[in-house]
Amino acid sequence: MDRGTPALISWLALASVALITVTTTLGVVLTASDAEQNGGWLGVAWMSLLRTLDPGTMGGDTGGPVFLLLMLTVTIGGIFIVSALIGVLTTGLNYRIQELRKGRSRLMERGHTIVLGWSDQVFTVVEELVEANQSERRSCVVVLADRDKVDMEDAIRSRLSATGRTHVICRSGNPLVRADLELVSPDTAKAIMVLPPVGDDSDIDVIKVLLLLNSRKWSGPRPTIVAAVQDSENVAAARLAAGGSALVIDAEDIAVRLVAQSHRQTGLSSVFNELLSFEGNEFYFHDEPALVGSTYGEALHAYELGMPAGLRTGGGEVLVNPPMDTVVAAGDQLILIAEDDLLIRLAETRPAVVESAITSSPSRPPKPDDTLLIGSNTRAAKLVALLDSFVEPGSTLDIAAPRPPGEELLGDLGNLTVGYKHCEPTRRSSLEALDLAGYQNIVVLADDSIPPGPADDRTLVTLLHLRDIEDRLGDPYSIVTEMNDDSNREVAQVTKADDFIVSTKVISLILTQLTENRHLDAVFADLFDPADSEIYLKSASNYLVPGIEANFATVVEAARRRGETAIGYRLARHGDEPPRYGVSLNPSKTDTLVLTADDAVIVLAEQ
Repeated sequence: MDRGTPALISWLALASVALITVTTTLGVVLTASDAEQNGGWLGVAWMSLLRTLDPGTMGGDTGGPVFLLLMLTVTIGGIFIVSALIGVLTTGLNYRIQELRKGRSRLMERGHTIVLGWSDQVFTVVEELVEANQSERRSCVVVLADRDKVDMEDAIRSRLSATGRTHVICRSGNPLVRADLELVSPDTAKAIMVLPPVGDDSDIDVIKVLLLLNSRKWSGPRPTIVAAVQDSENVAAARLAAGGSALVIDAEDIAVRLVAQSHRQTGLSSVFNELLSFEGNEFYFHDEPALVGSTYGEALHAYELGMPAGLRTGGGEVLVNPPMDTVVAAGDQLILIAEDDLLIRLAETRPAVVESAITSSPSRPPKPDDTLLIGSNTRAAKLVALLDSFVEPGSTLDIAAPRPPGEELLGDLGNLTVGYKHCEPTRRSSLEALDLAGYQNIVVLADDSIPPGPADDRTLVTLLHLRDIEDRLGDPYSIVTEMNDDSNREVAQVTKADDFIVSTKVISLILTQLTENRHLDAVFADLFDPADSEIYLKSASNYLVPGIEANFATVVEAARRRGETAIGYRLARHGDEPPRYGVSLNPSKTDTLVLTADDAVIVLAEQ
């Protein structure tokens, strides 16, 4: 009986059979005439069964006293048995419901995406997967984390108002335990994403999960496995643990590169947010046999809908913004920026180019920068080294923080001269003492020695002081800042900072893109590598005569002549208006366009 509900039901069934058998046999032996009138042994057995299940059935019985007594006995016995059966079924059903609510049942799905781990990144990931699967008839996202199933579902439901055709399922279990991992049916999954959990040992947990997945015996094709680690020093170990088939993202490196690239070209984070999310424009690999034999430069004007950004050769090599004379060979795919792969269409005729609008003056040579870095964190040394590779010789960088930086920040660099100024970032008087009018760029780093929430609060106060000082000085500098929580970015718009870098969201977007198409890893690696083509926001006056009426096809042609790929523009007058902040990617190539000297053209270029 300690085996649970099935065993109890079996015993009650056996007791019912015994009661009916004994009662029927006594009825046939002791009241032969009454038994004969009711169909013999089988008839009396049937009558006993009905009375066991329904006590009201005996109300119409006829026969001798002994026969009626036997029917009463079987009815009373049936009351106890049925009552016990109802109790057992109720208890067993409640137990099963509770087990299901605990999220410990094995998943029965195919082609689903598994998210292992729980953090604030889960909400961005699920939201993006819902957006990516809008065109699917049915899709499924499964979250496995060491949390209560109901709490996870309530949290997701409170953050996401609707999931459309995507079914979101939560399972309670530890991703570090192999038995728990089997609950989400990894054999039948399309992709598996390993999120870094909250805590100091997050990378260790990610590496162990990757080890479990790599050592697992798969019953079919291995799904796409993507993961992110927070510390660059753990990337090599994570990739070794994951094996050759998994993709491991260096979150720290990407965060540093975003800040370094944005400090001189505000609005870059808005460009990345759109390209990496599934809302708006993103990257697609597209076969176009009609362009085989054409050059990449010719392909830039070939599409009515969609903007070429590079090539993926038949051998799998990714070339972002290749030389304009690169020939599109058979088997090559074009890398296109488009709102959807269904919205990619060749143009019947090449769009008109307004030659008179293309500027003939050369672009201004870059000048040395004077940059102020407010605050410090564990990424500061890496950021300074990267900034040194971006700026012109003779540039200066002053670090303003409560404590002097280490020797690794003040060491000899190729292009930068690094200094230190004492500063309490949240104190107005301390900021005013920095002589902010002498800087072109200000970078505010998030303090990682305190929790993310308080760190963002301190950053908001610093931004308010900086913006108010800037208004009094006459707008001499741009402000780029790190934020931990994307929801704080919306609050921070009142500070009118030029750019916000929310690295956790960017990492979530990259991971989500890779679960849908693992080949995009080479594209992202190219965009974040200073040695290859990157995204730049350059002055529109480098391409068009300010104030002259033209179209985006003219911008594309002007950029092509400079060996660059134009993918959009940013209007300065809309720079502080969410959600796009003036950024327009893959615009119409024929609509009228007038750009001013304050506007920017978004291009893919090597420098």
